[in-house]
Amino acid sequence: MSTAIINGLRISYTVEGAGKPLVLLHGGLGNKTSWSNQIPYFSKDYTVVAWDAPGCGLSSDPPENFRLSDYADCLAGLLHQLDIENPNMLGLSFGGGLALEFYAHYPQIPSSLILASTYAGWRGSLSTKEVERILQAGMKQSQMAPEQIAQEWLPTLFSESVTDEIVQKMKLIIMDFHPAGMRTMLRSFAESDLHSVLPNILVPTLLVYGEKDTRSPVDTVAMELHKQIPKSVLSVLPDVGHLGNMETPENFNNVVGKFLKSL
Repeated sequence: MSTAIINGLRISYTVEGAGKPLVLLHGGLGNKTSWSNQIPYFSKDYTVVAWDAPGCGLSSDPPENFRLSDYADCLAGLLHQLDIENPNMLGLSFGGGLALEFYAHYPQIPSSLILASTYAGWRGSLSTKEVERILQAGMKQSQMAPEQIAQEWLPTLFSESVTDEIVQKMKLIIMDFHPAGMRTMLRSFAESDLHSVLPNILVPTLLVYGEKDTRSPVDTVAMELHKQIPKSVLSVLPDVGHLGNMETPENFNNVVGKFLKSL
């Protein structure tokens, strides 16, 4: 793991492998260790870059007024410092929304987008009432003890058939959350409506969703992105919840790997 100073923030990241770059963007309450099943797999063929977003993992907390465009600028600064050009970009949940925001500001940089369990921002994919409910619940949770917040989040992240080992792994990741970083991330995503970005995406785009995802359901969130993004490909992982990369890593990696090899 390495550290860079980007726009005044300490950003922790890892780079592994060689070949065409693949950038991994984790979800809310996650960090780069969320990709422990993807980094060794894809680094055999790609230069894999995984960061801790500002306010997550080993990265420093951003200011309260940090918004999604600031995360995108920070990511652009990191990629520039690492001399990463035209990467494939894989984002999960919040990370997928960040990938969309990044494309809106830097459309010349990504060579492809892989959007897993992704929203077009909460405002762009959910009702106003639902956004407010999730935001207020999250702000309250940010003040809970780590064990308690893990208990609240875990049932919404996986299907009922997930193994205890995977649940415990994610529990440890959640319990490492930054309260201030979580609140900033919640506000930034609650305010984001990325619908206008979708029809303008010109790079190959893969959408990967879990069949049993209750946070970003296939029949509403996924189908709307698939409808709006030109020539996007939708892959639904059977019997899987929100975190398909952790719950069924072999299937997830196979779907993503097949897409990457087709480019």
